[in-house]
Amino acid sequence: MQFKKMIFTFLIAAIGGGVFQFLHIPVPWLLGPMISVLLAINLLHWQLVWPNSIRNSGMIIVGYTIGLSMTSSALHEMGRQIPYMLLMTVLLLLFCSVIAYVVSKISNSDYQTALLASIPGGLSQVLILAEETKGINLGVVTMTQVIRLLMIIVATPLIVMLPIFREAGGSEQEAIDLPAATSVSWAHLFPNLLLFAIVCVGMAFICIKIKMPTAYLIGPAIGTAVLQAFGMEGPLLPSALINLAQLMIGTYVGLLLRPNDMPHKFKSLCIAIGSGLMLVIGGIGLGWLLTIIQPVSKATGLLSLAPGGMDQMGIIAHAIHADLYIVSGYQLFRTFFIFFAVPPFVKWLFKRMDRRKADEESVLIRRN
Repeated sequence: MQFKKMIFTFLIAAIGGGVFQFLHIPVPWLLGPMISVLLAINLLHWQLVWPNSIRNSGMIIVGYTIGLSMTSSALHEMGRQIPYMLLMTVLLLLFCSVIAYVVSKISNSDYQTALLASIPGGLSQVLILAEETKGINLGVVTMTQVIRLLMIIVATPLIVMLPIFREAGGSEQEAIDLPAATSVSWAHLFPNLLLFAIVCVGMAFICIKIKMPTAYLIGPAIGTAVLQAFGMEGPLLPSALINLAQLMIGTYVGLLLRPNDMPHKFKSLCIAIGSGLMLVIGGIGLGWLLTIIQPVSKATGLLSLAPGGMDQMGIIAHAIHADLYIVSGYQLFRTFFIFFAVPPFVKWLFKRMDRRKADEESVLIRRN
């Protein structure tokens, strides 16, 4: 029964991807499956199934693609960018804290919940932190994080196609048309791909064991980069396989959002959309700032600072031939920074806020 539901889910996702491709919507095999299954479960109330293992397989493929871009010169450039990565990450987190403050005042909700709902980290990491923190409305955090992710995944490829994000020489537009003109043969994948596949899967499981964030993406990227550093050349993947990886990820993301199951769904939905919209605008502003202080294209700047997942931004960057190693580097740095630095800081901040609130309450009691 589960297998039949999974096949049915795949058909729904494939139809969505085909329709989006027919309509020439950017990144059709990511957005199409995501939107089609989202509508199927929330409007038609169909029971769809998509195992995590399929999504993880898609992330391994995307991780391999990201690893191919990490040549020695690219890694040197990423190292040079570390101070700017830190600056932009801190600015983004400060912007998120301001958004959380505004949302908490407008919605009359607690600041702790609004802050965790606004942090642009990995969904799983933020939810774990929310579960471990007392007094947090986990439902609001979950819905806001998922809607924010969906808004950014949908809006970013549409925004990056606007004329303002194309270079004067038209390099971005030429890159968009390139995959259609260049075909990669399946025969060229073997036998070289076998070694890369084994290393990618192995590195993914090693990263899981050491509890590294987004292990199924980072592990293959690191493994591929290391093999290339030793002089092995990884074969390019056919567009059909890359499209399949996008479908695997897009379907999973589309199934995350179930607003019908949420309490106070209208209020939560409005809060999530509002904060998500502000984050999109903030990402555009920071991306523009990055193009001023660094010689990167506008599209690369936007994708580097867009508060979405590294896998989704990597797919978009690959599709338009933006500087994939720059985009991946900034997204990866933010992922690690949020994973290691933000949780202890947030816990310290919340304890201080609780202590201050308790002191204020004690003063009021003494006065009365």
